[in-house]
Amino acid sequence: MDVAQRQAEIVELAKSQGRVGVDALVAHFGVTAQTIRKDLNDICENGLLKRVHGGAVFPSGVQNMQYEARRQIAADEKDAIGAAAARLIPNNASLFINIGTTTEAVSQALLEHTGLMVITNNINVANRMRVYPNFEVVIAGGIVRGSDGGVVGEAAVDFIKQFKVDFAVIGTSAIDEDGALLDFDYREVKVAQAIIANARHVILVSDSTKFDRTAPVRIAHLSQVDSFITDRCPLESIRRICAESDVELIETSAPSR
Repeated sequence: MDVAQRQAEIVELAKSQGRVGVDALVAHFGVTAQTIRKDLNDICENGLLKRVHGGAVFPSGVQNMQYEARRQIAADEKDAIGAAAARLIPNNASLFINIGTTTEAVSQALLEHTGLMVITNNINVANRMRVYPNFEVVIAGGIVRGSDGGVVGEAAVDFIKQFKVDFAVIGTSAIDEDGALLDFDYREVKVAQAIIANARHVILVSDSTKFDRTAPVRIAHLSQVDSFITDRCPLESIRRICAESDVELIETSAPSR
């Protein structure tokens, strides 16, 4: 395989996975780490990927990853995160669940609960939970995004503001090292901000790949949530924010430190 072919395949891998790492690419192509780093530098100089520590990510400012592709990324980790979040939520509670593949994993883990009132702007969550007679499912009105079934816009924001619930389960597309929670669609961000403002206990669920991604719109800051559940937290700055802001950090697998 020549250089151009290898670099083209690297871009396609990043496009499908969200990020590529130097070590994984070395194993995949059977070349040296120096060769891969040069490939990544060349690709990033051409604006096809964005360089991050240990690899590169697909340019999140241009487009988000396809929803079904994101659903498959870190699927086992998301299931574990969903189960951990479900353990924080008692029976007979009221809660918001917003858009995202990890929040959908939480909704799956909650199916053994009883007496829940679930308010959501996620059609996938509503469709999964509506068939269980022990749940009351309320869905926000607004613009439905064809890409992922998310309900966004001012109508959804106004709807959310009618409630004050026990818990909110929120996701994010990216987590910056300074604790900023980031997303792609400003309309979705406004709904997420309303959800945070109208819940007594906010649970952020996010797998560790989100530490390697960027997104252009700020949702909130990590210090504004009460519990943060992830498979592992590799950033000391995030651990420090959690400790200083009294945010409960739950890691579902042993952290790599």
